[in-house]
Amino acid sequence: MDRRTFVRVIGSGVAAAACSRALPAGQRTSTTPQNPAGTRNTRAIRAVAFDLFTIFDPRSIDAAVVAELPDVGAELAKVWKSRAFEYCWIRAAADQYVPFDRILDDALTHVLAARQRELAAPARARLVDAWTELVPWPDAEQALVDLRRADLALAPLANFAPAMIERLLAQAKLRSYFAHIISTDGARSYKPAHRAYQLGVTTFGLPPEAIAFSAFGGWDAVGATWFGYPTFWVNRLGMPDEQLGVRPAATGRTLTELAAWTRQR
Repeated sequence: MDRRTFVRVIGSGVAAAACSRALPAGQRTSTTPQNPAGTRNTRAIRAVAFDLFTIFDPRSIDAAVVAELPDVGAELAKVWKSRAFEYCWIRAAADQYVPFDRILDDALTHVLAARQRELAAPARARLVDAWTELVPWPDAEQALVDLRRADLALAPLANFAPAMIERLLAQAKLRSYFAHIISTDGARSYKPAHRAYQLGVTTFGLPPEAIAFSAFGGWDAVGATWFGYPTFWVNRLGMPDEQLGVRPAATGRTLTELAAWTRQR
């Protein structure tokens, strides 16, 4: 399989999702019943692990790139995000781990060189920092409230470096909703590697079937399903299903729908 085919097969979910313009959400409204104080969660699903892009809009990065490179920023942001995740997958496949902020800087170097452009070190640092300043999706915080009221333990399970996750959640004032921070840095790999998903099992102390996984990219929905998580694909951008032989347990456009789905499990 050549590189172009490899990237197309495993990357279309994130590359397109992170770079495309969102379609209308079609969000349903729902009222979440609160558990009485002290009621123990006895449902099959006892925790939820999130890809960060189900909580934060990755298109937030684009404005930062345009600010540094007004003439080519929109196109460069799209390619940079795509190349960054290609580098994650290639390094995971070859067991050649480096932290995610290094991935971002390496991918930025490549896309700038391909366009014969340069950025000074402070500008490059601002662009990498933009990944920790993403804007939450409008439905995100209320869904987190509902999930916590349902006595579910929550954690991001993300390719971001640990400090990046902490900073991102802190700036959005969402840190208090999460019992744990799970970075694939702990596995020295990246999703969709099996050992990256295993971190959720180890951290929550629960079997895979008790942990719902909230996926943004179709590739991540497939990887989590292969691992054994009951997976909800938060397909915010209306992407087609990946053709890899499995489907997530459920699909919707919002975290509101994810929260409703967990109540049925």
